Amino acid sequence: MGINGRSGWRSRFTVGMCFGIGLVAVLFAGSRTVPAQQAQGGAQSGTPNTGMASGTQHQAVYDTQHRVITAGGFVKTGPVVFQDIAKAAGLTTWHHVSGTADKPYIVEAKGPGLCLIDYDNDGWLDIYFVNGSTLDAMNGKAEAPRAALFHNNHDGTFTDVTEKAGVANERWGYGCAVADYDNDGWPDLYVTNYGKNRLYRNNHDGTFTDVAEKAGVALGTWSTGATFGDYDGDGRLDLFVAGYIHFDFVHPPVSGSRTVNYANCQYRGVETMCGPRGLPGERDHLFHNNGDGTFTDVSEKLGVDNKNGYYGLGALFVDVNNDGKPDLIVANDSTPNYLYINKGNGTFEDDSYLSGLALNADGREAANMGIAAGDYENNGHEDIVTTTFADDYDIVFNNDGKGNFTDVSYPSGVAAPTIPYVSFADGFLDYDNDGWKDLFFTNGHVYPVVDQHPEWGTSYAEKPLLFHNEKNGKFALVPAVEGTGLAVVTVGRGAAFGDLFNDGKIDVVMNNMDGVPVLERNVNPDHHHWVELKLVGGPKSPRDAVGATVYLTAGGIRQRGDVLSGGSYLSSNDPRVHFGLGDTTKVDGVEIHWPDGKVEKVTVPGVDRIYTVEEGRGLAEPRG
Repeated sequence: MGINGRSGWRSRFTVGMCFGIGLVAVLFAGSRTVPAQQAQGGAQSGTPNTGMASGTQHQAVYDTQHRVITAGGFVKTGPVVFQDIAKAAGLTTWHHVSGTADKPYIVEAKGPGLCLIDYDNDGWLDIYFVNGSTLDAMNGKAEAPRAALFHNNHDGTFTDVTEKAGVANERWGYGCAVADYDNDGWPDLYVTNYGKNRLYRNNHDGTFTDVAEKAGVALGTWSTGATFGDYDGDGRLDLFVAGYIHFDFVHPPVSGSRTVNYANCQYRGVETMCGPRGLPGERDHLFHNNGDGTFTDVSEKLGVDNKNGYYGLGALFVDVNNDGKPDLIVANDSTPNYLYINKGNGTFEDDSYLSGLALNADGREAANMGIAAGDYENNGHEDIVTTTFADDYDIVFNNDGKGNFTDVSYPSGVAAPTIPYVSFADGFLDYDNDGWKDLFFTNGHVYPVVDQHPEWGTSYAEKPLLFHNEKNGKFALVPAVEGTGLAVVTVGRGAAFGDLFNDGKIDVVMNNMDGVPVLERNVNPDHHHWVELKLVGGPKSPRDAVGATVYLTAGGIRQRGDVLSGGSYLSSNDPRVHFGLGDTTKVDGVEIHWPDGKVEKVTVPGVDRIYTVEEGRGLAEPRG
């Protein structure tokens, strides 16, 4: 099986042990040895183990107008898939803020995520945007930036209801995750911060109450990705929170300072912020849901607490070996990924290296950030895509169905086009409803100084990328037509995917560094059919059915969809399961594997509808 299969365990274990004791001076890229300084894109001098992990420095790519490809390469004509309607929708009244413009500290460069949440249970997705902060705000010298909850008005517009809802956060925010942790039928919201986190419990009246302290999940470190999943099968959603780095504003990691052992933190010879390499990593936390509104930290007991000190960003509970139990993936920045396989008895096994998910095809770690999970080949296997830093490629991990992964980024067509970009969020979405999952990336650099060096072939603000599924294991890059959503250039971070207008088309919402949101409305002109399912779990499953898997058969294709909480980059997507049907007007069968292990078959009487399915009770009246 090669280096990405289980037969390659010996070489992966050796590399992993080296990283664990910090002795690596070279990274292996195929048959060539690459100096660590070069492998970080010409990053830090002084110590080789600082900065961002990436591949070797690549030649700059320019378009016909000599613009760097990350902020250019637009075409005059072509398929128009998305249009940015954020301003018309009323979303641009809100603005993200994070530190200062030159980003001297790494704490200013990460985040922000966002969440799609139907907080009032009216059947329409609302949007929660996480905000950052500033040093002055943290010191009480300036007003703190506020997060925002926008209510969906059902007419293409949104209204800011943050103050009424009580979810402004006013801490240095990074990400969020949505789930009904107390099984009361209303979605709750967890927000990760530098400092204490929030657990906003839904009060059923348009307001939330922060119960994080009482629940025991506030922490107080630097938290990033969060995901809910019922790991022990008791019908209650547990919470995993990834930790990034231990950052101290009193003794910040500045180039040449004692905090970084006097290293000169540079990117291609230019001084930049320091980290994450060379800085201490924070611990990860798994909180068991006690069923009484409180949680117990079981991360150390279960061996998922990140004793290696890796830099966690993305996190996702998802079943990768088809045994009906949610496994746990952590996308680690500049360090190997984690894959914890759920043993079905309340414990996990660390399969990070044996599975092939820890490292890329070259046998080296990448600057992993976002996580997309989806069955892009329609073979019933949940594949994984992680995003990475510039001078490296976004990684497509193909799943054999048993939790063994192979890096197919190059043969899939994804690797080469993504190399110049710093990618953060990613997601599978069937944007044209042809029954095959496509792939979307949001991009944006972390070093503002790159704009002063066009010869580097990259930019601070970057355009997103959309890949069309060619139905043969390959993806084709969709051209960015001038004036459309794919030609929007932002310092992209989080993205969430969902049907915001209940029209059967998947839209994309982006949260951008120091900017306003982007709402990529899906305007693809296809007339394909579709079905969406909102699942409601029974008494032994989580009420919102997180962890359920749906198989839909139509037109000779068997598709898979999963109900997940978290993922992308520090974000949460539409919890409803969406299936494009192409020209097929009949669904042949739907089989639901509920989180409690029950398997139920239901009949969907029509297409182009949103159906609610309650475990053991079948379909409710359709929406739409």
